[in-house]
Amino acid sequence: MNIPEEPDVPAQINIIPMIDVIFAILTFFIMATLFLTRSEGLPVNLPRSVTAETQRQSKINVTVDAQGNISLNREPIQIQNLAAQVENLIGNSSQSLIVINADETVDHGRVVAVMDELRTVEGATLGIATKRPE
Repeated sequence: MNIPEEPDVPAQINIIPMIDVIFAILTFFIMATLFLTRSEGLPVNLPRSVTAETQRQSKINVTVDAQGNISLNREPIQIQNLAAQVENLIGNSSQSLIVINADETVDHGRVVAVMDELRTVEGATLGIATKRPE
């Protein structure tokens, strides 16, 4: 009986699964990078300042958006309740930095009102967020 021989198939490396793994890893790094660049305050257009200094860590963020709405650590708040809520957040710490993120188009008087309200809090140091000109 004559049995035909099977033809020798050359050894090949199937790269399709490797490409799938590479795309999965690439997707992971893209998503991780998006979460690393997140801002602490709400998204507003900050004014530019040549003398801007980067703060290491800000504990409390107060945001005034373009419509004049105020947020404390991303939560909406009324200006009358701002000082009391900040005092609760500061607690027993002797010094705390409060960063004001005000949109460059917001009324100047609204920002001054927020600053006046925050100046009543003991142990609070105020800072205004800006971005460097390009």
